Amino acid sequence: MSAAERRKIVLEAIVQDYVATREPVGSKAVVERHNLGVSPATVRNDMAQLEDAGLITQPHTSAGRIPTDAGYREFVDSIAQMKPLTPAQRAAIENILNEAVDLDDVLDRSVRLLAHLTNQVAVVQYPSLRRTALRHVELVLRGDHHVLIIIITDAGRVEQRTIRFERKILDAQIERLGNEINRHCIGKDLAELAAGFDSIAAKLPLELTELHTRIAQVLTETLSTDAEERVVVAGTANLTRYDVDFVSSISPVLDALEEQVVLLRLLAYREEGLRVSIGKENAAAGLGETSVVSATYDGAASSPVARLGVLGPTRMDYPATMGSVYAVAKYLSLVLGNTQ
Repeated sequence: MSAAERRKIVLEAIVQDYVATREPVGSKAVVERHNLGVSPATVRNDMAQLEDAGLITQPHTSAGRIPTDAGYREFVDSIAQMKPLTPAQRAAIENILNEAVDLDDVLDRSVRLLAHLTNQVAVVQYPSLRRTALRHVELVLRGDHHVLIIIITDAGRVEQRTIRFERKILDAQIERLGNEINRHCIGKDLAELAAGFDSIAAKLPLELTELHTRIAQVLTETLSTDAEERVVVAGTANLTRYDVDFVSSISPVLDALEEQVVLLRLLAYREEGLRVSIGKENAAAGLGETSVVSATYDGAASSPVARLGVLGPTRMDYPATMGSVYAVAKYLSLVLGNTQ
């Protein structure tokens, strides 16, 4: 084993032991617990080099070492395998999510599951209607002058809007327009809808022009509204378990969790897959002593529509937390996919 390889193992040992005990880790403990086959003096030398590199620090004179944010980052980036869930945990996730009756229910169940699995604060972002596509549009005539528009997206969201017209609307007109919208607009996102509506308008008779224009406007406005950006939070009380992990107080973290815009910013990372942000990497005020582990979940055709994740102190079990976040995101994607 090279010195560089041994230093990597020493860093991993310090992270793992500190996460487990919250006590600074000394060279003797590393040797005894991790069977490195070297003397404590050799480990002390490795620790000195890790400290020079900014990966660990000594909180008190004569104390052991604890990881820095950079040390946690080095550790997380080197994780080759997340800690898998037990068969019982996987079965529980599948059963609980499969019992959900609609999107609100499945997201509420997901965030509560994640908080329970990780003992952290869990956050799930609602699919944005601006980034999802139409799955189905239903037009229902209500009386002679009102049309109910039921909008279903590929992420499972259902929105309803009602339009009133001065002139009388016929069932045959509604049926034809509904068929044309579903033929030309299904599967299209906000940026693609205009072309679909133009194709419909080119073939409609004059008496359907106003009806089509109004409905197209409502569909576009519904999928472009900013008001739909929101999150669901669960497990805030879990933070009280980690009060001692925050140098000053958990109050700034609790304050940040009250702000939807802060939580949305934490989940605003657009690339697919799992992401871990540590300490000062979280730019929001009050979250410099926290880590956020998040992952995308999918809508139709395995297209990412939003993120879910957990927030906790930087001293967290990263392999287990990453495994839980990844698993719940995959099960959530599966449940949403099965509603297609």
